Amino acid sequence: MTASRASLRSLDLLNFVLADVQTGVGPFLAIYLAGRGWNEERVGVALTAGGLATIAAQIPAGALIDITEAKRALVALSIAIVAGGALAIALFPGFSSVIVAQCAIGAASSSFGPAICAISLGLVGSAAFDARQGRNQAASSAGNVVAALAMGLLGYFVSERSVFSFVVVAAIPSLLALRGIKPREIDHRAARGSGDEPTESVRSLLRSRRLVIFMVCAVMFHFANAAMLPLLGEMLAKGKGRSSMMFMSACVITTQLVIAGTAGWASSIAESRGRKPILLVAFAALPIRGVLYTLTSNTVLLVGIQVLDGVCASIFGVVSVLVIADLTAGTGRFNLTLAAITTAVGVGAALSQVIAGSLVHRVDASVGFLSLAGIAAIAFVILLAGMPETLRRAT
Repeated sequence: MTASRASLRSLDLLNFVLADVQTGVGPFLAIYLAGRGWNEERVGVALTAGGLATIAAQIPAGALIDITEAKRALVALSIAIVAGGALAIALFPGFSSVIVAQCAIGAASSSFGPAICAISLGLVGSAAFDARQGRNQAASSAGNVVAALAMGLLGYFVSERSVFSFVVVAAIPSLLALRGIKPREIDHRAARGSGDEPTESVRSLLRSRRLVIFMVCAVMFHFANAAMLPLLGEMLAKGKGRSSMMFMSACVITTQLVIAGTAGWASSIAESRGRKPILLVAFAALPIRGVLYTLTSNTVLLVGIQVLDGVCASIFGVVSVLVIADLTAGTGRFNLTLAAITTAVGVGAALSQVIAGSLVHRVDASVGFLSLAGIAAIAFVILLAGMPETLRRAT
C-alpha cells in the first residue's frame, strides 16, 4: 500500500494545525473560567460537561468511521463545530452558554482521534502504522507547542478571551490540510482493521480478556492524569491575573516539546521490544508526577515536572492505539474499538475533573494530587500483573 507524498505531508500538516484547534478548549479553559470568578466545582462541571458529551458521541462516531468513506467530511464538520463552540465561549461566558458550547465541542471532537487514526491506517497500512502513529503524535505535539505559545502570549498581552479566537483562525489551515489528503488513496478496508465488512460483533470484542484489562488500565490512567494540569492552572490563577496564562503556556509547551521529541522513540521501542514494557514506563511516571506537585510551589520546578507529563502522554498516545490495532487485527472493528476505549477513558477523565475539583475545594490541593497519584499507582500494578503483551512478532 502506497500513498502519495502529498497526502502524507497533508496528514502531517493536519495533525499539526488540528492541535491548534483542540488546545484552545483544553487547559486554558480552566484559567479563563477561574478568572471570571468560577470556583473549582463550577469549573469541574463545565469541563465534565464537555467530557460527557464526548463520551456520548464517541462510540457512534467510531462505528460511523468504520463504515463511512466520507472520513474527511466528518473531520471537516467537527472542526467547524469546535471553532464555533470556542467562539461562543469567548462571546458568551455565562454558565448555561459555556455548558452548551462545551457539549457541542465535546461531541464534535470525539471524531478527531478515531478519524485521524483511520485515515492514517488507510493510507499506510498495518505494516507501517507503528511509525506513522509516532509521526502523527510528534506533529500534533509540535502543533500544541505553537498553540500554547501563541495562546499564552495572547492571554497575557491581549486578553484571556482572545485565546478562543485563535481556535477559529486555526480552523482555516486545518480544513486546507484536510483537503490535501487524496480520498482515493485511503484504503477503507484497511482503515477499519481489514475486511470488507466488520467480522466481529461488539459483544465478542468485549469478551476479550486482554481488551477489558487494557480498558480498565486506560480508565484509571486518565482518571489520575486528566485533572492534574487543570487543577494546577486553577491554583495558579488565584491572585496572579494574566501571568497565570503565561505559566500555563510554559507547562503545556514543556509537555508538548517532550512529546514531539519522544513520540518517534516510543513507537520504535513499541515495535522492537513490545508494547507492555514501554507502557509500564508511562504508568510509573504518572504517580511520581502527582507526588512531586505537592512538594514544591516553585514555578520553575513545577514547569520542570511537566517533563513527566510529556513522557506519559507521548507513550500512552502512541502505544495505546497500537495495542488496540493489535487486538482488533482482522476484525474490521478497529475504529469502533478505539472509540469504545476512548469513551471509557473519557468517563475516567470526566470523573477526575469533578471529583478532584471537589477534593481541592473542600480540603486542599495536596490531597487532590496525592489521591490522583494513588489511583495511578494502582493502575501500574494492574498493568504489570494482568496485561499480556499484544505485539505479534513475525516468525
